Amino acid sequence: MQRDRSVLNRRGLRLRLLAGTAAILLGPWVTVAAARAQAPTPDAVAGPDGLTPQAAYFDADILGRQGDVVTADSYPGGRVMARFQQHTLRADTVTYDLAQGLATASGNTQLVDPDGNVVFASLLELNSDLKAGIAVDFATRTTNGASLMAATAVRRSATVNELNYAIFTPCPVCNADGSTRTPTISIQAEQVIQDETLRAILYRNAVFKVGGVPVFYLPVFAHPDPTVERASGFLVPLINYDAGRGLSYEQPYLIVVSPSEDWLISPQINARVAPLLNAQWRRRFTDGTVIARGGYTYAQNFGDFDIDGDGIDDTIAPLAEEHRSYLLAHGRFDPDGPWRWGFTAERTSDKTLFDRYDVVSPYQDNGLYYGDQRRLISQLYAERQTDRSYLSVAAFSLQSLRVAVANQDAPGLNIFESDNSLPLVAPLIDARWEPAGPMFGGRLRLHGSAVALFRDTYVGGPVLRPDVIPTGSTLGLPGIDSRRISGQAEWRRIVTTAAGLRWEPFIDVRADIYSVADLPPMMGVDSATITRSRATAGLDVSYPLIRRFADGTDLVLEPVGQLSLSTHTDLDPRIPNEDSQTLELDESSLFRVDRFPGQDLYEGGLRLTAGTRATLNWDGGRQASLFIGRSLRFEEEPAFLTPVPDAPAQRYDPSGLAAKSSDWVVQGSFTPSDRIRGWGHATIDSSGSIRRAELTMDGRWGRRNQGSLTYIVDRSDPLRQLNPYPNPFDPAGPPIQQSLNRNYEFVQLAVQQFIQGNWGVTATGIVDLERDLITRSEVGLLFDDDCFRFELGFRRDNTRVRPSGPSEGIYVRLNLATFGGSGYGPSDRRW
Repeated sequence: MQRDRSVLNRRGLRLRLLAGTAAILLGPWVTVAAARAQAPTPDAVAGPDGLTPQAAYFDADILGRQGDVVTADSYPGGRVMARFQQHTLRADTVTYDLAQGLATASGNTQLVDPDGNVVFASLLELNSDLKAGIAVDFATRTTNGASLMAATAVRRSATVNELNYAIFTPCPVCNADGSTRTPTISIQAEQVIQDETLRAILYRNAVFKVGGVPVFYLPVFAHPDPTVERASGFLVPLINYDAGRGLSYEQPYLIVVSPSEDWLISPQINARVAPLLNAQWRRRFTDGTVIARGGYTYAQNFGDFDIDGDGIDDTIAPLAEEHRSYLLAHGRFDPDGPWRWGFTAERTSDKTLFDRYDVVSPYQDNGLYYGDQRRLISQLYAERQTDRSYLSVAAFSLQSLRVAVANQDAPGLNIFESDNSLPLVAPLIDARWEPAGPMFGGRLRLHGSAVALFRDTYVGGPVLRPDVIPTGSTLGLPGIDSRRISGQAEWRRIVTTAAGLRWEPFIDVRADIYSVADLPPMMGVDSATITRSRATAGLDVSYPLIRRFADGTDLVLEPVGQLSLSTHTDLDPRIPNEDSQTLELDESSLFRVDRFPGQDLYEGGLRLTAGTRATLNWDGGRQASLFIGRSLRFEEEPAFLTPVPDAPAQRYDPSGLAAKSSDWVVQGSFTPSDRIRGWGHATIDSSGSIRRAELTMDGRWGRRNQGSLTYIVDRSDPLRQLNPYPNPFDPAGPPIQQSLNRNYEFVQLAVQQFIQGNWGVTATGIVDLERDLITRSEVGLLFDDDCFRFELGFRRDNTRVRPSGPSEGIYVRLNLATFGGSGYGPSDRRW
């Protein structure tokens, strides 16, 4: 049968159905063509599909009209296809009643919107002004995998949609082979109403099901419309058990103030101790964001204070209820132009508050500078950056939550590191600049810095040098204050020969001015001004080589060498070592002119550094790489040795650079398949002993099974260090001997193994080999599919920081697709 090619020009009809997450839009029909394409009018702008807003494209086997009814039909086995307003509609039959303004699509109806959401129905019927509409056997699937089904969907008005006998699930409803499956989680309701004015979805007689089994019933239930990015309401709770707190339940509630501001109130209710109120405020500005998070409780301290095991707390005074709180806030602003600035404000009234209440993620890097694990930082900073320059100005202070003297018998009586022993830094300035063009055929870089540090309490090694550390008691001595201004210029030029040999000569000059005050009495002077300088000339040489084998394997050798000559070091013992205490030798730092991370220590004299990297690449993206290198110096540098605080004559080398031969640096990685990868790094001294090492291996097997194994060891401190520390429980008594030995050896394991279907087990653990102790461990039962993850297990925390000693109990973790996961913290709920 030949198609009817008559053209119909009638008033427009806009068809739309919104139900749950569905949006059904049938664009205005002003001109309908029976041909396979409709040309746009000259004054209209065509969309991506070539159609103007007032045009529709039909592909039908039969297109006819009887009176006021226009019908598009198909042969058996075929379907009508229509395109309009970037939507695609497929159905067995589509009719439009011109007199009543009523459009109907019937028979295997399917509509896809521009976002990829799909709507199914056996019948769709709407009038032209959206005042009424019906969908029978309604079902929709959104791009995030959620599905919504209903026996009927009725559009009561322009803002209210009603679904009867509806089911909503964020989980897949079909298997990979197309067969149906019972969704893991679903909500079934007698009636669902979407109110576009309230921007909410209301349920009547809602039944929550897990695996098709009813587990919870609510006569009335509501949640925000899926079109709402954020809305006030309850979030997934966090349920936990701790030996000190007992059963713990934390229920977050989100309060949305505006599109750019919200509050998160999250009270933690505990069975054995007073509750802790957590709150978070977030505000987004035109050019920045501020996030402030805090907590408060009025409670008695709790923990293990029994030293002799007689069941009585061995504290000087009875523990009283006190105001306890914490604040973790940060902000960052980046207005137009080269300047940006920010701040962090991190403080807690109780050094054990985070541990006792299991506060999530209290140690985060949110500013220009960051405190390491168990140290909080409050800072204010500003940065200016252009294509050729950089400037930063900052000031910060630290609060330490580290244990200085551990009490193995009563962890509640641990002695913590004094905040007065940490410096106040104000200001800290760093500046860099380089000219736009080459200088003498090479690149010139200028670097300047300045810092002022103030300490209230005396600190010995490794801040002070051996010649400055007083003998005897240091109690009551003030901390050393220091100020520094440094300037540095570096020039480099790269020359590559035709054979591929790369030569890079360089010149580096540097000058420092120090002002120190409150020196130890043995120096005979309270303050001093010290100047020093260094000049370095050198040459970097590298010659990469590549060998290609017949099977497609590549072998790349990259030998690198550096020869540098500097003036002799002038390391005055009166200058405190504030910024160069820790040096991690690796492939990147081995060839630096200044291998120390800061300015207080630097190298001089004649030095030769050499290393090579071999990389093997073969099919499937597999790779193995190994680097070996070390540095040789003409003279030893005893100033790099660090003294034992109570025995200054005993010294050790934490840097690996004090001897004529540095530690060997060995670093490698391997990826033998797309399921296994590993990385390793080690520094080995001249005797062959490992000073530091880290090895990590990650593996995946099956579809979701995975595991990770990490080994970490640090033997850089071969001597046991003891330092006198005042006893806060008996100030008049003798000081406690504080252990400063930082040697450690850990093994960390994490594994996830599925046993049957979506059921599996998970285990994590950290073993302290130095103390022969499992510090943290978890073993749990796991259920995980595409939309639901549930963990139930047992955990034990045996870290010495916890005031209650080892903690063990049951944990529950729940993560739901679409609804979010359990937990608390800025990292868990982002904009």
